[in-house]
Amino acid sequence: MNSYSKTLLMLLIGSVSSFSAAQTREIAIPDVPGFVTLKCDFHMHTVFSDGHVWPTFRVNEAVRDGLDAISLTEHIDYEGFPEVVDRDYNKSYEIAREAADKKGLIVIRGAEISPRVPPYHNNALFLTDANIIPSEYMKDGKKKFVMKDSITHDELMGPFLEVQRQGAFVSYNHPGYAWWDKKDTAIFTSFHHELLEKGILNGVEVVNSGRYNILAHKLAIKYDLTMLCNTDEHYDMYPRYADSHRPMTLVFAKERSEEGIKEALFAKRTALYFGDYIVARQPEAEGLFKASVTATSKFEMRNGEPILKVTLENHSSIPFETMLKADYDVELFPLGQVKIPAKDSVEVILKSLWDYPAQVKLDVAVMNVLISPGEALKTDFILDSKK
Repeated sequence: MNSYSKTLLMLLIGSVSSFSAAQTREIAIPDVPGFVTLKCDFHMHTVFSDGHVWPTFRVNEAVRDGLDAISLTEHIDYEGFPEVVDRDYNKSYEIAREAADKKGLIVIRGAEISPRVPPYHNNALFLTDANIIPSEYMKDGKKKFVMKDSITHDELMGPFLEVQRQGAFVSYNHPGYAWWDKKDTAIFTSFHHELLEKGILNGVEVVNSGRYNILAHKLAIKYDLTMLCNTDEHYDMYPRYADSHRPMTLVFAKERSEEGIKEALFAKRTALYFGDYIVARQPEAEGLFKASVTATSKFEMRNGEPILKVTLENHSSIPFETMLKADYDVELFPLGQVKIPAKDSVEVILKSLWDYPAQVKLDVAVMNVLISPGEALKTDFILDSKK
């Protein structure tokens, strides 16, 4: 067996996982009024850049995990297996798209522009041709990442102008100080401001690989950027999220299609679902919570005491940690702290309703739904309390 065949065999073996042990996961996320809720992951890699699985593997993972859409965002400036895989940044999309068409999964053509100087790593989605994106700032990207000693502004801007020409949606990936150029320690640099002013930069990755980035959340609010939640996976997805669910961007689209997703991303209609947390702007957060949880009420007399039985039913896979408050006492739950389990219901008793109101307002703070880094979602239910 020659070295080429051995390397190819290694890649294929690396693309085999225990799918038989990983059952298809049902993740119930309801639609919100006027939109369909699509579960998406817009940042992943395969052997066509620095990942270690075949594109069809990513498709099978996504189907298993109940996703509606994915994007394979290969680095345009790095080749992990140049002796085996020819440089073709459209190929992983084409392979995945062919497999996904038979499984009902939407695959979006994407790429990652990833210099290690400003503006750092950014994804471009909805491309028409990833192969013509320039990477003139690179000296060598074959099994190593070496940039030129002297890089011009035009060389760094080149790929962004090209993806803009292709009508792409561009997002700033995992902002952080970990390995950035120490000559420019600002996370949102003058280059990012230029991209913003040119209408090129549209979003920011607030959650990467399940890790919430408070700085990125602040950037999203400050610069009015679409918020994204992605896995950025390079290996087999299953071991990392075996006891939970993979992080995902919830997209509230007008239709289940690539165009529907594109319109929603540019319109900033997203929510981020990771662990038991949701991050979204107020309209999307409230819409998702109200679509997930319904409140019904029944007035009763209990040993001569008027009470209101409130049933909070959760139709989603997301458990909600709430704090309830009303003009009446919340029985049995100190501070009104009530967990509404996923796909289950909980009964809450409101008491001391001596004036027999026709309606009761139940204020709800949802502590695991963030509308800003320091603020939980606040909403309410209006309950019928007639006898």
